[in-house]
Formats: sequence, C-alpha cells, structure tokens
Amino acid sequence: MGIISRDNTKKKDIVKNIYNNIGIPNVYAAKILNDLINILIKNLILNKLVKIKNFGTFFFKKKDKRPGRNPKNLKYYEILERNVVTFKTSENLKKKINLNVKK
Repeated sequence: MGIISRDNTKKKDIVKNIYNNIGIPNVYAAKILNDLINILIKNLILNKLVKIKNFGTFFFKKKDKRPGRNPKNLKYYEILERNVVTFKTSENLKKKINLNVKK
C-alpha cells in the first residue's frame, strides 16, 4: 500500500486566490477572510446554523459520549460528549462539483 498524499487548501492559498482574482493587496484579502471566518463562528454559536445560498449549510451536530482507544498504547479512554460543526453541500454546489466527473 502506497502513501496517500493529501493537499489541503490553506488560508494563505485562499488569500493568494483573492489577490489573483480581485487584485486587492494580500493584507486586505487576509483581513476579509479572517472576518468571514469570525462571522461564521459567531453566527454558529448564536444560531447553531449558517446557510449560504447555492453553497451549503454549516450546523452543529451533537456527538454522544463513547469509549475510545489510543492505537499507540492501546489504552481505553472515555470520549466526552461534544458538539462538532458539520457541513452539508447544497444541491447546486454538488452539481457544479460533479460536472467534470467522468463515469
């Protein structure tokens, strides 16, 4: 089995794309991105749901308490209940993403 490489998009990549597409300086593009992320976080905390038309919905999902195991030392732990943020893509975004998928 080979090594699976994963190329994640980083904030600096998004800032560079904003600069390349719109032409505003990187400092302003970074501020816009940080403000957008902060707005999403605040609205999630207040409303527990953020819908962006033609993109998708961010929402909280409650995870119950469950047993877990550390694979390195094989010790068992209790994973506490918690809220996680989940994203569900809109049908419009799914169609755009799957336009170029070969069957």
